Amino acid sequence: MNKKLSNKDIKDWNKFLKSEDKIYPKEELKEPLKNKIKSTFVIDLHGYGLDQANKFVEKTINECFEKQISKINIITGKGMRSKSAEDPYKSSELSILKHSIPEFINSNNELMKKIKNIENTDEKNSGSFNVYLKSKNKFR
Repeated sequence: MNKKLSNKDIKDWNKFLKSEDKIYPKEELKEPLKNKIKSTFVIDLHGYGLDQANKFVEKTINECFEKQISKINIITGKGMRSKSAEDPYKSSELSILKHSIPEFINSNNELMKKIKNIENTDEKNSGSFNVYLKSKNKFR
């Protein structure tokens, strides 16, 4: 399959390469943040079930807080490949991880003590959001 890359794809790829934010392979994320000191940490939840994703997010937030990482970018995806459009009892507007992960975080009092703010990255890219952590030094 020889498909020519568009100018936009090339521009996006170059922007990613120059970015300080990196997306780590899932193999590395099984042990999040082992010997990694970054101000931003990115996790991708594609392929995770709901319970798996909740546990992984909780573990990652706790470890990032301990390592004094200030921002976590959580990629949930938009649920574009979901079969919900074929099921009349499911809404294609509600992708599972996109809505349930922020709800899980907000309902966990211990996690919320460590979080300053949660925000969507932007309206067009609603498949990810950022979690901003408090400083461990100011935590009480």
